[in-house]
Amino acid sequence: MTTLSGRVAIVTGGGRGIGKGISLALASAGCNVAVNYVSREADALATAEAIGALGRRAIVVRGDVSKGADVRTLVRAVEAGLGPVDILVNNAGRVVVESIEQMSEASWNEIIQVNLTSVFLMTQAVLPGMRARQWGRIINLTSVAAQAGSMMAVHYSAAKAGVIAATKSYARQLAKEGITVNAISPALIATEMVVANPNIKPDMIPMGRFGQVEECADVAVMLAGNAYMTGQTIGVNGGMFM
Repeated sequence: MTTLSGRVAIVTGGGRGIGKGISLALASAGCNVAVNYVSREADALATAEAIGALGRRAIVVRGDVSKGADVRTLVRAVEAGLGPVDILVNNAGRVVVESIEQMSEASWNEIIQVNLTSVFLMTQAVLPGMRARQWGRIINLTSVAAQAGSMMAVHYSAAKAGVIAATKSYARQLAKEGITVNAISPALIATEMVVANPNIKPDMIPMGRFGQVEECADVAVMLAGNAYMTGQTIGVNGGMFM
């Protein structure tokens, strides 16, 4: 495993849920972390404070990662505040529950942009520096919905499946440049969104319980430290999809 001490990480949507868990886990492993948010500043500030308590540097950067102008601004802010970006965690995303009949062209485009275009924009923004230094880790959050299909949101499943395909394609093209690209595919992690939904129950999972944020975060740290794994999608799903 490669030491992560002093490495600079960006975690999009890093202020809460799985993003917060990954931010804190990377800090515990020695990283300085930029916590990105788009609307919940208080959560991002609290996460940054917790990172500081771990003895690492943190900054909070606002930006809508589905918009190119915002991405360019936030990456410049991270480079100025912490240094060149070594680790990118594309965690930001959004799910909207809509039936086939309810989906519109506008909602399709929005979900694709937030969940898939954001991965492209953030990756393209940090890649020149990673390639120049011949070192980088890109970790993309996808979903079991990409692998098994969704009963609730075709557009979300399609976007997250696109994340898996992009992960493999970037990994294949960057394999000789010291840059690894992998994905984490969670299912029913005990985040605010999952726990608050009465229609989602632990017995939907073969293990009979929701996953913990830390169980996703551990995988992110492993992927950041491993120099030989690339193009992989790691399921953290309690046996929901095998």
